[in-house]
Amino acid sequence: MLDRTDAESVNIEFFAKLLLDRWGVVFRDLMQREPLAPAWRDLLVTYRRMEARGEIRGGRFISGFVGEQFARPEAVDLLRSVRRSTYMGEEVDVALADPLNLTGIVIPGPRTSALTQGSITVGQVPDLPAATRAELS
Repeated sequence: MLDRTDAESVNIEFFAKLLLDRWGVVFRDLMQREPLAPAWRDLLVTYRRMEARGEIRGGRFISGFVGEQFARPEAVDLLRSVRRSTYMGEEVDVALADPLNLTGIVIPGPRTSALTQGSITVGQVPDLPAATRAELS
């Protein structure tokens, strides 16, 4: 196995933290949306090290995906509150170019290009607590 230089390790850890800040929960399938990300195997080593230091949590947070998942503690708390909340049945329009458009990656259905104009409608958005809605606005 090749030894990484300190600079390479710092760059991978920086990118790993960036992905956690962006997504809250990170797993291999999500990396399809991140073409500039380091290889998952490199991120995995970094995430395991961060988990051992107690900075993040490892586990299975989102069902339906194979492999390890890593999350910020705040994201785990938010996922728990969403799971316990009631669904209002709201629909949300998401632009195809929006990074939140995870159709075909996380959301079932055909994958849509991020370069295409237009939007998709995503249904069954949970009723989030008021404090969470304010954070997302």
